[in-house]
Amino acid sequence: MNNYQEMNEIQLDLLKELGSIGGGNAATALSSILGTKVNMALPKVEMLGFNEALALLGDPEEVIAAILVEMSGGVEGIMLFLLSKEFSDEILYRMLNKPPVDLFELDEIDISGLTEIGNIVISSYVTAMSSLSSVEMELSVPQFAVNMLGGIMSMPMAMMGQYSDQIMMITGEFQIDGKALHSDMLLLPDVRSLEVLMKKLGVN
Repeated sequence: MNNYQEMNEIQLDLLKELGSIGGGNAATALSSILGTKVNMALPKVEMLGFNEALALLGDPEEVIAAILVEMSGGVEGIMLFLLSKEFSDEILYRMLNKPPVDLFELDEIDISGLTEIGNIVISSYVTAMSSLSSVEMELSVPQFAVNMLGGIMSMPMAMMGQYSDQIMMITGEFQIDGKALHSDMLLLPDVRSLEVLMKKLGVN
């Protein structure tokens, strides 16, 4: 396999299953942290070109928060968890009893809380991949950023664009006490790592 476009339906279905399990793990972890019931609707998993992904994500000038983690070990690449202002506001209210605030005015405690949540969600997906494939993966210290969506999306392409112009996008909906909150997870493993992962999962 030389690029993401060569993936067949079985491989794509397997990634969707990993996305579903990871989402379930993330919901369970968030429920424990927030002290309330959290569910996640069945996520939608797609392999998209950069421009396709950006178009689906929404207004490139929308200000969002994001947590980026680099993967190393058996699978190399990056994961990027995008937090809309609505998602961030809900998390900060439930963790810190804080009213809505401009994302550019977050203080250190706010940033620490959102980074922790993002890291937990990312780790849930990575744990699902690692446990099912028996491939060890290491994660870097999470990086937090606030920027316009277009600026945030330029980071993964600058880091991984030499490997592929395709992004694996996991779109889901966390339901916190029945309130639906949209979320997007972007996964960019390099092609060699993706091939290793597929072989470990028994799909050639």
